[in-house]
Amino acid sequence: MKTTIENLVKKALESVGVSEARFTVEHPTNLTFGDYTTNAGIVSKKAPELLAYLEDHKPEGVEKIEIKSGFINFYLTKEFFKESIGEIIERGSEFGKNKNLKGQKTIVEYTDPNPFKEFHIGHLMSNAIGESIARISEWNGAEVMKACYQGDVGMHVAKALWKDDYALGSKAYEEDEQAKKEIQDINKKIYEKSDPELNKKYEEGKERSLEEFEKIYKKLGTKFDFNFFESEVADFGKKLVEENTGEIFEKGEGGAVIFNAEKFDKYLHIRVFINSEGLPTYEAKELGLAKYKFEKYPYDKSIVITGNEVNDYFKVLLCALGQIYPELAQKTEHLSHGMLRLTTGKMSSRTGEVITAESLIETVKEKVKGDEQVAIGAIKYMILRQSIGNDIIFDIEKSVSTEGDSGVYLQYAYVRAKSVTEKGRLIIRDFDLLKESTSQQDQTLLEKILYRFPEIVLRACDDLSPNYLVTYLTEVSSAFNNFYATTQIINPNDVPESYHRLALSKATEIVLKNGLDILGIPAPERM
Repeated sequence: MKTTIENLVKKALESVGVSEARFTVEHPTNLTFGDYTTNAGIVSKKAPELLAYLEDHKPEGVEKIEIKSGFINFYLTKEFFKESIGEIIERGSEFGKNKNLKGQKTIVEYTDPNPFKEFHIGHLMSNAIGESIARISEWNGAEVMKACYQGDVGMHVAKALWKDDYALGSKAYEEDEQAKKEIQDINKKIYEKSDPELNKKYEEGKERSLEEFEKIYKKLGTKFDFNFFESEVADFGKKLVEENTGEIFEKGEGGAVIFNAEKFDKYLHIRVFINSEGLPTYEAKELGLAKYKFEKYPYDKSIVITGNEVNDYFKVLLCALGQIYPELAQKTEHLSHGMLRLTTGKMSSRTGEVITAESLIETVKEKVKGDEQVAIGAIKYMILRQSIGNDIIFDIEKSVSTEGDSGVYLQYAYVRAKSVTEKGRLIIRDFDLLKESTSQQDQTLLEKILYRFPEIVLRACDDLSPNYLVTYLTEVSSAFNNFYATTQIINPNDVPESYHRLALSKATEIVLKNGLDILGIPAPERM
């Protein structure tokens, strides 16, 4: 309906000689001003002619159109709402899906924990965002592959293997010159695979790390299609840099190879791609990864999700990629998020004061009587409730609130709606008739927002913004809880109205379940 109204308004403006007007169609906060409204009325002083055109071409499902205070308001018919509830029930788990991205192959890279280091709350944030972005893309018709890129070689590994303790190795690297040389030597041996004993120690440590990561992914509801490793792409990345040295890359001090991004963009900076010891840096490996990804899965779009502390680094990387593989650079979108902080402030894996994902999950579980599904939902909600670029101060008490603006609130509304429809199924034999239910009463707030779900799914994809879905599902939950508190849903003395109210409950159950699935938030059967 929104698209229909947008096209109608555009043609109406053209009919009165306003062809280049910019306008938006949205739902008014105050529903007394209609089900849709647009500011297009302010761009034309020919309101009577504009209204006449709209009335003459009024689409099916629109009952009334008015122009008031420069806004055009559209009121939908009772029949529209009846049909929308029927459509939700008819389509069930498919309601909200579209084919907007049909034929597009998308790969989403997220989480990216490093073996030999702990899976911390930053990885938890990346995982929640990445999982929801992948699912949003799928619901909009894209073929989606989920990828995790892990640093299984590099200085962090050498520091961890030095004394079997990353924090200890990191501290020694900064403070002890002898330890620093030993760690650098370990790093080179790992890269060259020249020490059998060290190789064995390395492989055992890597395997243990990956096993632990898989346990966490299972809790979070994530299953990756690809696991990429720095060790797989390091040689190729180094080769790319060497082959393009002299034209794109250049020799720096001490034999290092650098990329002077300032030559291509004055706002960028210089970065090292091969260090003075001849080893490829993260930057070179990332170049190799972009091509390696494409060889494994010929994507149309590659979305890479990281923390925003590497924004400047990624700009330089994409600039370098654009010189070597311009078509891959154009297909790549970097989506960065803020930091997740507790009241103790920012974590630091270098000092050992890391806040692990497991510790946060266990802390929230204690608050919700050991229910892991509820704990995961509480955490993901707090991460996804605001726009991706912002930092998040995680308030544990708010995350488990049953009063609203929490994952618990959404899950509880879903369980309540499901309980109502299950009770109705025991009383009403022909439950399929719900989709044909109707009411002579004015539409409730619940009816006036349930049909919007497909619009929200589309908008969340267009802007890569899961928070739109979070806000919408919170509104649905609030409307349903109010409906539940003020209405006798099953009334033996009013069978037609009972059918209608059960239909609303069933539609709410479907929309909440589908929305929670998109966000990667568990939808428990009981609470």
